[in-house]
Amino acid sequence: MKTYILKRILISLLIVFLVSLFSFSLLQIMPGDPARLALGFEASEEDVQALREEMNLDKPILTQYFLWLRNLFQGDLGQSVIYKRPVADMIAERLPRTVNLGVFSLILGIPIGIVCGVICAIKRGKIADQGITFFMTLIMGMPVFWLGILGILVFAVQLELLPIQGYTPPTKDFGDFVYHAILPVSCIFLGMSASICRQTRTNVLDSINQDYIRTARANGLPEGSVVYKHALKNALIPVITIIGMQVRVVIGGSLLVEQLFNIPGLGTLLTTALNNRDYMIVQNCTLLIALFTVVANLAVDIAYGFIDPRIRITRR
Repeated sequence: MKTYILKRILISLLIVFLVSLFSFSLLQIMPGDPARLALGFEASEEDVQALREEMNLDKPILTQYFLWLRNLFQGDLGQSVIYKRPVADMIAERLPRTVNLGVFSLILGIPIGIVCGVICAIKRGKIADQGITFFMTLIMGMPVFWLGILGILVFAVQLELLPIQGYTPPTKDFGDFVYHAILPVSCIFLGMSASICRQTRTNVLDSINQDYIRTARANGLPEGSVVYKHALKNALIPVITIIGMQVRVVIGGSLLVEQLFNIPGLGTLLTTALNNRDYMIVQNCTLLIALFTVVANLAVDIAYGFIDPRIRITRR
């Protein structure tokens, strides 16, 4: 197991290196002069040259890359051209809001999706299966922004039960956080649950038809033990893949939700930076989202090894 984990970590480090190259290259592949585009064409040449020197654009590309890496390891992510603030401070301010919404979405979405998928599998063809499958298919077919608009129209405008927008940190007032987060979290976790439910249903149905399940039932094991301890465990490998893909939503996938509910998170920061050509923010936010994705994939690979020993043996 140690060899398997070490190999996965080394592969992840290689991917992180490639991601850092891509993030650094964003400034190089953009058409035009990044400093001129950031300041606007009405800016004086002196101001543009000063920004080039501040962003190290006047140095060779290889030197720029190593200076950028050095600053990253020192916690210096540069200065925002638009906001005139350190990028690290802005990300530290916005990131917890995005993470809070994403984490609570995962806490709700994963167990609900797995439980619904198991219910559909053991009740195959019955009303429960048909009802849950229809609802999950309907949710998967709805764009996030449309689901959010529908929630605002029904629960905020018509029923006046929930707020249209806003955000309160859970550390400040958890009750108010939940009150404001119900709609945005619902928009995120419903899509997660639908994908996980369908994958769980398919794999549990395949597992319960295997010979070892029939043997377990013939030996008199309780049905709950047969389903959850044997069938579900062997069906979790593809489900974990789907969960790993959903974990990325915690950082990079809540953009539309933040825009719709006016939540000042990382997604809105990245959108504003793109619109204003604030490349330092774009560069670092892209790197952060990619790093989070790599870590999520590493966690999924390690989870494979714990759930199915055959994987860590065959992939050494």
